[in-house]
Amino acid sequence: MAAVAVTAEIARRAAVLAWGDLPDDLVERTKQCLLDWFAVTVAGAQDELTDILVREALEDGAKGPATLVGRSEKTLPSTAALINGAASHALDYDDVNFAMGGHPTVTVVPALLALGEQMKASGRLFIESFVAGYETSGRVGRLVAPSHYLKGFHVTGTVGSFSATAAAGRMLGLSDSQLAVAFGIAATQAAGLKSNFGTMCKPLHAGTASEHGLRAARLAAKGFTARGDSLECDQGFASSQSDDLNVESALGEPPAGWHLRNNLFKYHAACYLTHAPIECAKEIRLRNNFPPERVRTIVLRIDSGADKVCNIESPTTGLEAKFSLRQTVAMALTGVDTANLDSFNDAVTQEPRIKSLRDKMSIEFKPDWAKSVSEMAIQLDDGTMIEATHDSGIPWADLAKQRTALETKFESLVTPVLGAAGTRRLADAIERIDSLTDVGELARASAK
Repeated sequence: MAAVAVTAEIARRAAVLAWGDLPDDLVERTKQCLLDWFAVTVAGAQDELTDILVREALEDGAKGPATLVGRSEKTLPSTAALINGAASHALDYDDVNFAMGGHPTVTVVPALLALGEQMKASGRLFIESFVAGYETSGRVGRLVAPSHYLKGFHVTGTVGSFSATAAAGRMLGLSDSQLAVAFGIAATQAAGLKSNFGTMCKPLHAGTASEHGLRAARLAAKGFTARGDSLECDQGFASSQSDDLNVESALGEPPAGWHLRNNLFKYHAACYLTHAPIECAKEIRLRNNFPPERVRTIVLRIDSGADKVCNIESPTTGLEAKFSLRQTVAMALTGVDTANLDSFNDAVTQEPRIKSLRDKMSIEFKPDWAKSVSEMAIQLDDGTMIEATHDSGIPWADLAKQRTALETKFESLVTPVLGAAGTRRLADAIERIDSLTDVGELARASAK
């Protein structure tokens, strides 16, 4: 690995970021990330894996002052970061950034919410810290891409540890040298294996990344030591977990100037690499209006990287269905609402018509394709061929339209848990975050 002071430079950029550096649209984009994050976290807080984590925390004596989103229990701040982080990724319905190669917001917000509530931090400091963490996710992600992910590491759990550290460090006011040390503390904890996709461990990765980042920043503030060059040093993060050290990519300007401007929201409750195939299937079904029984063959062409991420051929559970290209395409072709959480259940997964469509589908994994692009060709029983192409990696240009879509998603996920009044109270706190003097108000508005 080349001796380049990339850790110090990424730490410096996070540590010095200030409110005056943020264009107006980044404040709006942060609010939209929060709308989405609270929506999926309130809903994910009702998941079995969250119940298990809360029960384990309370049995371990971790009761404390920190709010658990969508719950009535309270825990210690570090435990809240873990639980809220895992809950926010439980449904696999949270945002994505291809520069990071994973899910950025689920590692950053849980650490900031727990720390900010404890510190009584202002909303503006929260936003500054969020952007610092988010931008770090893109920089570290680009540094070790693509081999880090291809080796089997779940970027949300690994790279996400650094984004959570940068966010918490910025909120604590760490100097750039302190934050570089905090990165070293995070680097030695960063973990997460793609082999656990389709199990409760995948969302746990988001929670542990957030918890590790919060711990790393707080320990560094107290003088705990670690190397200040953990990203680039021999046997450091990049050397041990990647074949790449793309310094120019990591430190270069992102498309549109900020990684946050390339955030992608989910409107299907499944792995993001299934979204382009779902959209192809929906377009074909809606454009041609044929019954599923008429389908003879389905051919999907997609980047080869999807093979190790979302290619569970014969899923049997709703959770496995979220990581199955065949299942999600079959759902879309039969008109199942893939935006509805309840659609991903064992009964739908084992429904005979859907299983029949899965069996008619073949997948051509293409090397060196864009991760977000899919092509689909369907042959009907009379020989008719119908084709569609979709790219799910293009951010929406219309922020107002995006906000409307996110508000719909927010209301659909939050209202069943918090009720209409609670949903309005939380949405109002998110909208006013830049004027809040204590983000504890935001945290408390999210409790059940």
